[in-house]
Amino acid sequence: MAKKFHVEIVTPNRVFFDDELEKLVIRTTTGDIAILHDHTPLITPVEIGRARLIFGDGKEREATISPGILTVDDSKAILLTDAAEWPEEIDLDRAERAKLRAKERLESQKKNQMDETRARVSLRKAVNRIEVAKRKK
Repeated sequence: MAKKFHVEIVTPNRVFFDDELEKLVIRTTTGDIAILHDHTPLITPVEIGRARLIFGDGKEREATISPGILTVDDSKAILLTDAAEWPEEIDLDRAERAKLRAKERLESQKKNQMDETRARVSLRKAVNRIEVAKRKK
């Protein structure tokens, strides 16, 4: 059995997760990384994506995450993120509507650089939420 380490995932609204894991897999700006006990200390930006939380003994959970910062030392990882959701918390209809709105904004003739950037981020978040919610079902 692999050694466990403490993981906290914190959003502006709540402590989303606070428990021991064998492994945390998360998307950073340079790609996916796996964090294990005794990991080299690290501070890295996190992208929109999924967090895979591996408890051991075959138990695993997946959550959506928004951009944030991950800090790691040899026995603890802390993710500060704009938002995190379990699949069962995702309102699939709302996510589908957000995806459509973002696509419409991107296709609009009347957009500026800021609108386009926000629409692209909204689209990525919506698609991520939809994919995680559908994988759960």
